[in-house]
Amino acid sequence: MNRKICVITGSRSEYGLLRLVMQEIKDSSDLTLQIIATGMHLSPDFGLTFKEIEEDGFQIDRKVETLIGDDSPLGIADSMSKGLVGCAKAFNELNPNLIVVLGDRYEIAVAVLSALVAKIPVAHIHGGELTVGAFDDALRHSITKMSHLHFVAAEEYKKRVIQLGEDPERVFLVGGLGVDNINKLALLNKNELEDSLNLTFQEKSLLITFHPVTLENANSTFQMKELLNALSDLENTTLIFTLPNADTGGLELIQTITDFVSNHPNAYAYASLGQIKYLSCIQHVDGVIGNSSSGLTEVPSFNKGTINIGGRQMGRLQASSVINCDPSFPNIKSALKKLYSREFNSKLQSAVNPYGEGGACLKIVKYIREISLEAIVKKEFYDLPNKIPRYKQND
Repeated sequence: MNRKICVITGSRSEYGLLRLVMQEIKDSSDLTLQIIATGMHLSPDFGLTFKEIEEDGFQIDRKVETLIGDDSPLGIADSMSKGLVGCAKAFNELNPNLIVVLGDRYEIAVAVLSALVAKIPVAHIHGGELTVGAFDDALRHSITKMSHLHFVAAEEYKKRVIQLGEDPERVFLVGGLGVDNINKLALLNKNELEDSLNLTFQEKSLLITFHPVTLENANSTFQMKELLNALSDLENTTLIFTLPNADTGGLELIQTITDFVSNHPNAYAYASLGQIKYLSCIQHVDGVIGNSSSGLTEVPSFNKGTINIGGRQMGRLQASSVINCDPSFPNIKSALKKLYSREFNSKLQSAVNPYGEGGACLKIVKYIREISLEAIVKKEFYDLPNKIPRYKQND
């Protein structure tokens, strides 16, 4: 039987990770690829990145509009309601055998909720991870509970998915998809990258991505301004910004970055670099700064340093190449000094990426092809052996 595999993607970063999986499904004679694009992919504010999907040779089967230009809590809830209904209609028309999703964003959570009601099995990639500084953490675990196959990036994450009550026989340790991209994609040399970005690298260079901190008391814009103040007086340094995502407060951060770039000729901002340009930037810059998961999951494979700001990624596995700092001017300045220190750089070559050495893509598609989907939707909660009794009986 030819299985219809529906991949749902809502953002540039998650599509970058899913791209090789999608290509492998597309090239398989016994699988049919379906694609639903939603979320930031369809927004002019975030670069209309659905075009990148089409430029890569994929056919988008359905576009589900969600964003309404309002990133307030009420606006996000409105977006989620649109996504819920839109995905339900798309599933009814496409009738997939299996849905594949990655990560933890709200547009993915509502897509999976639609699949739950429609009794369509879901395969979830990169579950079991922690990001306690963002509401993505709760969304990720919710997606896990609504999914039926789990492809995780590390042993610790596998244990956590099982701890959430998922059957160990349906939890597969495959490694991180970002490492596959690093191993397989042909990256640009420095001259090619400069031409494609229309910039010239100065003596030093940094790649910056800072997303909203949705569960921290400190205002995201205040934290961003602390970061920008720390970057503003760097000499002979090219600053490359990738714009933040569509979480609460994201549009204000975009405006803050845009204002900074307009007043600093050494700074450049891009709504979307695409995976090849983004990874090429990592390859050629001195280090990465911000609070993106990429700084922890992909950058270590380049033996480059990451300055991880604040608590957004707190809980993720980290390589020795990661420098954690509070989101304040003096702490960020101190982290920058360490990033360029001789002692820190001397240890970068020995850094080991905890997300593996590659091969996740082929493993995922192999399982998708071979695992029986019969009666998979009906799940039982898996209790851990030697569990603590829920209630203590009186003596």
